[in-house]
Amino acid sequence: MLPIDKLLKKKSHFLFGPRQTGKTSLIYATLKDSRVYDLLDTVTFLNLSQNPGRLEEELKPRDRLIVIDEIQRLPDLLHEVHKLIEKRKSNFY
Repeated sequence: MLPIDKLLKKKSHFLFGPRQTGKTSLIYATLKDSRVYDLLDTVTFLNLSQNPGRLEEELKPRDRLIVIDEIQRLPDLLHEVHKLIEKRKSNFY
C-alpha cells in the first residue's frame, strides 16, 4: 500500500489514477484524521463552487491535513488551495 501519511509529512501531493481503483478508499483507510471535502457530494460541491473562500472559513487550526476528493469537478478551487498552502503552510491533497 502507498504510504500516503508518510509522504504528506513533507509536502502536498495529488493522487491520480484511473476510476474505481481505490483512491478514495485509500484516503479513508490511511488518513483517518484528515478533513475530507468530497466534491461528489452535491451540497459540498455547490457550497464551494458558489464561495471558494468557504474552504478557509471552515478550516480550524487543528485541520493540518485536508483532502479534496474529486477536485477535477471544481478546478478553480485549486486557486484557493494554493493560497491556503502558502498562507498556512498546511498539507493539502
